[in-house]
Amino acid sequence: MCDTEVFNAYRHRWWDMSQRRRTFISSVGTATAIGLAGCLGGDGGDGGDTDSDGGDGGDGDSGPAARIGMVYATGGLGDGSFNDQAQTGAIRSADELNIEYDESQPEAVQDFSSLQQQYAQSSNPDYDLVCCIGFLQADALTETASQYPEQDFMIVDSVVEADNVGSYVFGEHQGSFLIGLMAAKLTSQDFSAGNGSTQADSASVGFVGGVEGDLIGRFEAGYKAGVKYAEEDVDVQTAYVGDFNDPSGGQEAALSMYESGADIVYHAAGNTGTGVFRAAQEAERFAVGVDRDQSVTKSDFSDVILASMVKRVDNAVYTSVESVVNDNFEGGAVNTLGLEQNGVEAVYGQQLGSEIPQDIKDQVSEVRQSIIDGDISVPTDPNNA
Repeated sequence: MCDTEVFNAYRHRWWDMSQRRRTFISSVGTATAIGLAGCLGGDGGDGGDTDSDGGDGGDGDSGPAARIGMVYATGGLGDGSFNDQAQTGAIRSADELNIEYDESQPEAVQDFSSLQQQYAQSSNPDYDLVCCIGFLQADALTETASQYPEQDFMIVDSVVEADNVGSYVFGEHQGSFLIGLMAAKLTSQDFSAGNGSTQADSASVGFVGGVEGDLIGRFEAGYKAGVKYAEEDVDVQTAYVGDFNDPSGGQEAALSMYESGADIVYHAAGNTGTGVFRAAQEAERFAVGVDRDQSVTKSDFSDVILASMVKRVDNAVYTSVESVVNDNFEGGAVNTLGLEQNGVEAVYGQQLGSEIPQDIKDQVSEVRQSIIDGDISVPTDPNNA
């Protein structure tokens, strides 16, 4: 069984890049309790709460334990996926560690450098850690870290070799292997649930990626390898949209796959994946989410979301902040979070998870343990899957 996760929306601040000036904007959200459906393996995390009021001060005279700057990936908050998962880590840190944080939502890759540098050079307030969310920030951070050697940074999804940068990478290929196994087993049989069903005359699945590269390639590689491990004859269709914030492109790519016989499409594409879910409903087929339990964060599509490959970016953010608060931050360290560390997990959808046959769930659980034990080696390159 999974623990229940509580994700709360907070009053928060960010630099408005559309105006190209430092502007603090406050917005108030409501707390939402979210219960995860049955896991394919591993535990969920806990959310938090904070009373941040948009000011620069701390709690009374003592001040916050640390101040953190968050630079999100393009696509911004509200994606129900990668950025929102990172924010959950900041929220939990504010609640449990008595820190305060500011947020920045870049519009384009070229904004990363200026945002990183604004946090690094700020003295009022002074930031103890700058969190850089997403592999596309690596090039900018390599330069920024060298320019500000006294500033600590962390980056998610890439490795920046610098003494003042902690790098956090994940075993996306491992979690995706479990998704591929499940998808292959389901497309190979008659299966109906919610608003979707498989096609009796084909055994085919699909993968939609955002921006092509080594990172998203690990999702694709693990997925394809899991499919082939389960059912050698299942066809795997793949497409890259070239953007993490293009739902229309995601919908078009997924519809093409469904029309070509795919029963299930797995996306690793940020907000572009919203279009995959729309296509699944339109075609009355199935989809698989990423980064968070998207049957919850994209609940309008829960009738077609079989599962999600959850990536605990929130844990990476929280762990890095905790190390700063405890004065044991390790710059230059590379932290790898795979199945064994509960850094990635495959989580069944809330509405459809109970409909998936138990024998498939049992196989997924067994294979998960085999990967952890080292009995199954999962490729990271799609060309080797």
